[in-house]
Amino acid sequence: MLGRGMRRGYSRHAARISSAPTLPAIETGTAMVDGVSTFFRRVPGEGPPVVFVHGNPTHSEDWQPFLERLEGPALAFDLPGWGRSARPLPSQFDYSMNGLGHFVGRFLQRLAVDRYSLVVHDWGSVGLIPAQEEPEAIRRLVIVNAVPLLPGYRWHRTARVWRTRWLGELSNRLWSRWALDIGLRESRGDWSRHDPAFVDMIWDHFDRDARDAVLRLYRSADPDRLAAAGQRLGSITAPALVVWGGRDRYLPAHFGPAWADRLPNSELYELPRAGHWPWIDAPEAVDRVMRFLAPDEGIATP
Repeated sequence: MLGRGMRRGYSRHAARISSAPTLPAIETGTAMVDGVSTFFRRVPGEGPPVVFVHGNPTHSEDWQPFLERLEGPALAFDLPGWGRSARPLPSQFDYSMNGLGHFVGRFLQRLAVDRYSLVVHDWGSVGLIPAQEEPEAIRRLVIVNAVPLLPGYRWHRTARVWRTRWLGELSNRLWSRWALDIGLRESRGDWSRHDPAFVDMIWDHFDRDARDAVLRLYRSADPDRLAAAGQRLGSITAPALVVWGGRDRYLPAHFGPAWADRLPNSELYELPRAGHWPWIDAPEAVDRVMRFLAPDEGIATP
């Protein structure tokens, strides 16, 4: 099931990031994966796609500034529980870190993607769980301020609330668009407020079921389990780019170099003044990612 056209609020915000020539329209559609209706965005084209995996609390629209720069092929989808994808009951779906990682692999199988470039942000790092199972399938890898599948990480304040029984449930009842708007300020490098379109992009799909999925994900990810999930990162020998905003208050700056150290064919691109979404605070990050992906056939150069 495919369609065209979507709300343009965040896209207009993204248009200020970089100018680009007219490119093919972004298709939208749904696919049934293990009984879960899964929403996706796709830039059509021939050959192995660039696959984007979003984090929390966003969804595939997070990648709009990148998708608008690609001639294709590219694919971004909403994880179950987030965005426009279905929210199956916890008895019917595993919202844990490993469960979501397994789902990413199943989604790619469902869409017949057997070789691809991978771009991940925040909890999009679950996409690296299946990638370690088949590292030869990865052509290029981009990690952008991603939850570390590495030793030594300790959860930030908001995550500790989500990981605490009853306290997390209480916090989920208190969310409002205003609270989200104010809370997201700490994700900016300079503590400023996000564009209202960005806040709306999140809030429009951050319903109670989505917030419950957040609790289950965070409670599955003790620090030792994070480290265990990344034990085979060294098997991914594809060229890798680690993009890291140095003023990320959720993920400390030293995890940028730590990611790069674990990947045998990597380079590190640091943005000292940028926050958790570095491409919002430092628009040049989009150009840097595009240049890195450009050697792949069918990717437009900036």
